[in-house]
Amino acid sequence: MIRIIRLLGASVGALIGLGFILVQESPFEKTGAPGLVMVIWIVAWISVGALLLPYLTVVPAMKVVHVVRDMSTAEFIAAVAGLVVGLLIALLLGLPLQALPEPYGRYLPLGVSICFGLGMVGLTVAKHEDLIAAAQAAGLMRQSGGAKAESRGGETEVVVDTSAIIDGRIADIVDSGFLYHRLVIPHFVLDELQGIADSSDTLRRSRGRRGLEILARLQKEGPTPVEIVADDPAEAGDVDGKLVALARARNAAILTNDFNLNRVADLQSIRVLNINSLANALKPALLPGDSLKIKVITEGKESGQGVGYLDDGTMVVVEGGSKLVGRELDVVVTRVLQTIMGRMVFAQVHSE
Repeated sequence: MIRIIRLLGASVGALIGLGFILVQESPFEKTGAPGLVMVIWIVAWISVGALLLPYLTVVPAMKVVHVVRDMSTAEFIAAVAGLVVGLLIALLLGLPLQALPEPYGRYLPLGVSICFGLGMVGLTVAKHEDLIAAAQAAGLMRQSGGAKAESRGGETEVVVDTSAIIDGRIADIVDSGFLYHRLVIPHFVLDELQGIADSSDTLRRSRGRRGLEILARLQKEGPTPVEIVADDPAEAGDVDGKLVALARARNAAILTNDFNLNRVADLQSIRVLNINSLANALKPALLPGDSLKIKVITEGKESGQGVGYLDDGTMVVVEGGSKLVGRELDVVVTRVLQTIMGRMVFAQVHSE
């Protein structure tokens, strides 16, 4: 498409150069080499046309297409409504302005139309949520049952944090089909991940490199599209603040393992997908009275307690298990505690 536009631009440039020569009789006669100057003149116009026409046609059109594609349905409707209202206001103001003497009567109505049209588009898009809420309160629009779900869970994109990438489980979650939104990876997250991959600490370096490998695999083979964006909110200083600002601007959720980022985003009504929370939710439910087979690994903090672990990593504290370290026991669950760090199970040795 670009090649065709460049050829068309070159043709238009050649016609403009030739037209100038035909209109102006012998414009290069006073030069020392009129033939050479004429050729250079035409070639210059061909070059200008080939280079300039795509930036006047295709490039702006593609940018408009990308902007419209990234807009939500509510934002698009608000933009169209704002444009119509702005043009109507400009029409009412333009009628008396046409009576002004030239050149004001010719150009002022056009300027007013452009200003009010673009101004109302920007205003309605920026305040589309408030306008929809006001219309619903006035009874002009029905509030669907899924309105709240759209405001909190209707995101089509998920902004991915560095902690979720280096964790490694994101690839398995995507492959399983539980995460089907478009994954958005900001450049500042890539920079942070690159810094971890270049770290002098062996463990951090290996995690960073694994994260880069997982991203490359998701881009090439993953069922979910991955988009690298250059958005870098200037109003936020740290990475967490930029992630929150970016998620709010794109109406997206945040995928993270960072507890602090989780809290900050939740306080600002941004949906958070926490991989640790998902892992805890997928652990088998245990109730008091359930039987388990557990191997006591070490002594507990309290006197007489032994500690073992289930296959999913859940800690099991066995009352009276301190003297049974190294043995595999049948135990009965007495209580289950859900903490910030995960689930903790208390049990006692099953008595025959």
